[in-house]
Amino acid sequence: MPALYIMIPAALLIVAIAIYIFFWAVDSGQYDDLDGPAHSVLFDDQDPNHLAAIDKAKSPEPPAAAKDPPHA
Repeated sequence: MPALYIMIPAALLIVAIAIYIFFWAVDSGQYDDLDGPAHSVLFDDQDPNHLAAIDKAKSPEPPAAAKDPPHA
């Protein structure tokens, strides 16, 4: 029973700290843009217009018959 006299206030202190940290994160804007970081992973920072992919799509590839046949 004496352990409860220490455990209950310690648990309440931990809950109070967790609530404080949560409200601090909300007030500081941590949850403002939830989709931006997830989408930014998909795009290249060096080439924001993805010009390399556009150029490759526009350039005609030689037909499959024009390539050398595989050698055995």
